[in-house]
Amino acid sequence: MCPELFHIGPFALRTYGLALAASFFIALYFIRRWGTKEGLDTNQLSNLAFIVIATGIAGARLGYVLFHLEEFKGNWTATFNPFQSGNFGIAGLNLYTGVILATAFGFYYMHKVRLPFWKTADIFAPTVAFGIFLTRIGCFLNGCCYGTPTHLPWGMVFPPGSIPDAVFGGQAIHPTQLYSSLFGLFLFGFLVRHNGKKKFEGSTFSILLMADSLFRFFIEFVRSYEPEMYLSVGGLHWTYNQWMAILLFGFGFVLGLKLRKRTSLTPNPSPSLGVARDK
Repeated sequence: MCPELFHIGPFALRTYGLALAASFFIALYFIRRWGTKEGLDTNQLSNLAFIVIATGIAGARLGYVLFHLEEFKGNWTATFNPFQSGNFGIAGLNLYTGVILATAFGFYYMHKVRLPFWKTADIFAPTVAFGIFLTRIGCFLNGCCYGTPTHLPWGMVFPPGSIPDAVFGGQAIHPTQLYSSLFGLFLFGFLVRHNGKKKFEGSTFSILLMADSLFRFFIEFVRSYEPEMYLSVGGLHWTYNQWMAILLFGFGFVLGLKLRKRTSLTPNPSPSLGVARDK
């Protein structure tokens, strides 16, 4: 565990922040590279990437605040104020609210500049998985997003002074950050391969939604959360993220079916007319 690489006055280079920045710039490299092969405007893709990351972080922060209102009462400026308690930085993000806001703003920008929706979404999809891989390593080094106690041989004991140690008193816990990181790496490789042989535009994006939602639903059973993060619906006491995962899985499934059906109903251009198919 190594939450900070170095500290200069109130400024600290945190491993999670470094992982987040690295995942963004590596993703930007892939997006521009794949976008060039697809004949898309790389400047527009770069702008879209910056919009997605900015709105994603803002949405993730707002989601955290909504579930921890008591923490911010009387100090609402702390929502986005990076100067807190003599230190610089913002702690506390919720992934799915960030995903929703980033997707909304991303699709609005694509509509505005007339980027092809599903082709662009397919280009971005593997980079989201890569971001999961890298940022969850940052979570592990930071000591956040930790799991519940376990007797499994790979259970890990976090050092004294860490958040998991403060909560569980030195018990071995599930390294849920590493579970998520390995999943992200596997999903990245799968989506890159799928993009090279997909049958219709948007299929990679829909697979990302379904695969990530399915994984997130089940890993929540071994992740540690505050009571505020649980919602009871119909006798089921699940986390907010699990309910969101169900909705996103359903959206991804329906989206995939509709896009596949639309493609199957579109007649292939006749070669004799000299019309090239959009690949």
